[in-house]
Amino acid sequence: MKTVILYTDGACSGNPGPGGWGAILMFGEHKKELSGGELKTTNNRMELTAVIKGLEALKEPCIVDLYSDSKYVIDALEKGWAKGWKARGWVKSDKKPALNPDLWERLLELCGKHTVKLHWVKGHAENPYNNRCDELAVKEWQKLK
Repeated sequence: MKTVILYTDGACSGNPGPGGWGAILMFGEHKKELSGGELKTTNNRMELTAVIKGLEALKEPCIVDLYSDSKYVIDALEKGWAKGWKARGWVKSDKKPALNPDLWERLLELCGKHTVKLHWVKGHAENPYNNRCDELAVKEWQKLK
């Protein structure tokens, strides 16, 4: 399997409000930037969408090194929370409904297709790819204001 690197970020102006997401896929010398936005959304939905769109852009199963500054995304996958929510019918351990089940369902499906290695990165720090994803996401929500 090919190994690709995926950086992602989501941004929102207000929560909910106009939002954007950005993703960068890298394989060898190849680099592809993706971005999009939604008029009324949340930051967490944009974080999830960035990962989903990045994984959906892959044409075959890959090993994916995913870099995200979203603890929501990284922890829910790494600690198995999202799988637990799904197993309980999208209910969290505290009996409250899990948020964004539509996106988590799609993300878990994509994680079953690809081998995803999770890496948390500090947001708004010195990582040029994370910063570029943030720029892409912000530009998208700014288009919607």
